[in-house]
Amino acid sequence: MPPRTPRTPRTARTTSRRTVLTALATAAVLSAGSAFAAPTAAVPQPAAAAAAAWDDDRAATAYAADPTAVTASGSENPDVGPGRATDGNGSTRWSSDFADNAWIQVDLGATLRIARVTLDWEAAYGKRYVLEVSRNGTDWTPFYTETAGTGGSVTAHTYPQEVTGRYVRMRGVERATPWGYSLYSFKVYGGEPAPASTTRANLALNHPAYTNLYQHAGNSPAFVTDGGWPADLKADRTRWSSDWNADRWVSVDLGARSTIDTIDLYWEAAYAVDYELQVSDDNRTWRTVHRPSASEVAARRADVKSPAEATGRHDTVRLAQPATGRYVRMLGKERRSFHNPAPATAQFGYSLYEFQVWGTGGSATAAYPALPADQSGAYRTTFFDDFTASSLDRSKWRVVRTGTEMGPVNGEAQAYVDSRDTIRTENGNLVLEAKHCKGCTRAGGGTYDFTSGRIDTNTKFDFTYGKVSARMKLPVGDGFWPAFWLLGSNVDDPAVSWPASGETDIMENIGYADWTSTGLHGPGYSADGNIGERQTYPGGGRADQWHTYAVEWTPTGMRFLVDDRLVQETTRNRLESTRGQWVFDHNQYVILNLALGGAYPAGWNKVTTPYWGLPQSSVDRIAAGGVRAEVDWVRVEQKG
Repeated sequence: MPPRTPRTPRTARTTSRRTVLTALATAAVLSAGSAFAAPTAAVPQPAAAAAAAWDDDRAATAYAADPTAVTASGSENPDVGPGRATDGNGSTRWSSDFADNAWIQVDLGATLRIARVTLDWEAAYGKRYVLEVSRNGTDWTPFYTETAGTGGSVTAHTYPQEVTGRYVRMRGVERATPWGYSLYSFKVYGGEPAPASTTRANLALNHPAYTNLYQHAGNSPAFVTDGGWPADLKADRTRWSSDWNADRWVSVDLGARSTIDTIDLYWEAAYAVDYELQVSDDNRTWRTVHRPSASEVAARRADVKSPAEATGRHDTVRLAQPATGRYVRMLGKERRSFHNPAPATAQFGYSLYEFQVWGTGGSATAAYPALPADQSGAYRTTFFDDFTASSLDRSKWRVVRTGTEMGPVNGEAQAYVDSRDTIRTENGNLVLEAKHCKGCTRAGGGTYDFTSGRIDTNTKFDFTYGKVSARMKLPVGDGFWPAFWLLGSNVDDPAVSWPASGETDIMENIGYADWTSTGLHGPGYSADGNIGERQTYPGGGRADQWHTYAVEWTPTGMRFLVDDRLVQETTRNRLESTRGQWVFDHNQYVILNLALGGAYPAGWNKVTTPYWGLPQSSVDRIAAGGVRAEVDWVRVEQKG
């Protein structure tokens, strides 16, 4: 469950950008089937020249598809041939023959860095399919795997994978209907990476880009080198957008040591008031080559406008002396402010349409590094507690207290306290019990009518990857909210915080007897928008019976299990392609707690009084005693 109250969404700014499919100015927007022909703007221009600006109408010219460049394993009939998926007409379609292994592929005419692929499915969609890329049309590399497709429009972003090739195909694995696979459109977006140059050029075009954190898949750093920005520096176009923190950066790999004289930054309205431009030879050690003057910062800081009125800006930075390096980055120091409403100000993330690096050198061989593979070897137990000691083993567990280790969260009614009334071992089990005493508890500056227990392994046992499991028995009743979960160990770092820390919910129950839930929270998929599933116990099972809850956390995904039955599987590939950044590659720690009321229960039971999400009947049960979550044991197994 979220350890921080989620910020109010920037609806006007972020919602539509989850599926941004706008023009890539110098990169050529390709409909699958079109031979690659870069727009005029792809020719490197001096930084002082007028920017190429592409609106949606201009971008539409790139959909002049060549039907002969797209082929398929077969078609239901000649009227639904493969060219129909690339003709720019949303009412025509390709329909395969009735076979699970049918495919459709496009020849892009040149080797490109692929940014994303959009599939617009007809009612006969793929339940399981793979998107693949090839340089020669024979040897294929998968870059997106769907195992539970539901049709509709699907955009698979490639960042942070290295996906370059001339051919792209959708290979079916299993149909969702007895018919074939049917696509209204198959669109491929990408561009040709800037090659090494002995004359002055934009060396960053279609090159790999990196960041520490970004909002979601539609705002990844890959978009800052795709060549696209709107003339008004305001329209909804491809862009990188950081999460809401001042300490954020975006960098570009030029591919080889280069001589750099000018950097162009095309900002959306959420620009940096203050920032540093830096260069590096190794992507680790950075040298600052430019920072705005105090007067420039003051002028930018004074430009406070509402989001509706604000526009972006174009910074052309000519370095006092040419700099050398392979990597270039913008390190944000201060974000722009907006009225929200006046006179209060609000700050969002940094938002950058385009990052151009002008000079000589570079190399088109720049590539994203390979992603981590799964670990080898057998599991071994690295943490275990069966709670048979007479009291909680504090060498393994930290007791969390409201007002000390944490503040109030999620509108919950309880204060966590360090007391045997709420946390104890009993009959070989850990007991977390809720207590009621109106107005009796002061904690963190607030007064609470309830107390409960929360423990974690933070500073005792923090770990990366493994199988984490616990055997538990839960209380049933509206608003009782026990949880077994993991939280990123960097959550208390103000430069990270939640949800960028990552959160793994192995088991949450909000008082219903027949189901529990699992979930992942991170940038672009947090709070109510988390990636989660509900599981119902088979055979009439109940939450107040003993069950084993587990997650298998690997470098490539998360597998959640209840009594060894798989209830959710989320791969890193699918998460990053469609939702946001994978932030589960660093230490997490184990948490067990019993919350009362709050956002999650209230969202289901709709109770508002006497407490949010906690009705009077549940209050009476707590007051009577015996509302408890019990834990038989907790185990962590790891490889290596």
